[in-house]
Amino acid sequence: MEQYTLYQYDSCPYCRWVRQFLDGTELEVRMRDILLDREAYDDLIRGGGKGTVPCLRIEKDTGDVEWLYESADIVEYLDVQRRQPIP
Repeated sequence: MEQYTLYQYDSCPYCRWVRQFLDGTELEVRMRDILLDREAYDDLIRGGGKGTVPCLRIEKDTGDVEWLYESADIVEYLDVQRRQPIP
């Protein structure tokens, strides 16, 4: 099962949109606030390559990690994932 971490901050309207989408799902997504947690910001830069939020860190079953930027892309990706049948 994939594991998700959303890099975000509270006052960002695009981050808020993703969080509102998540409120209507049963997906488990860890939240990391890049303004309150310097380590989260550093992890975002190191892993994703830029400090733009929202950014979804997707850890695949294989251990591979993908970084997905853009709120619409994040919502679309997670919407597809939540509709997948559970194995």
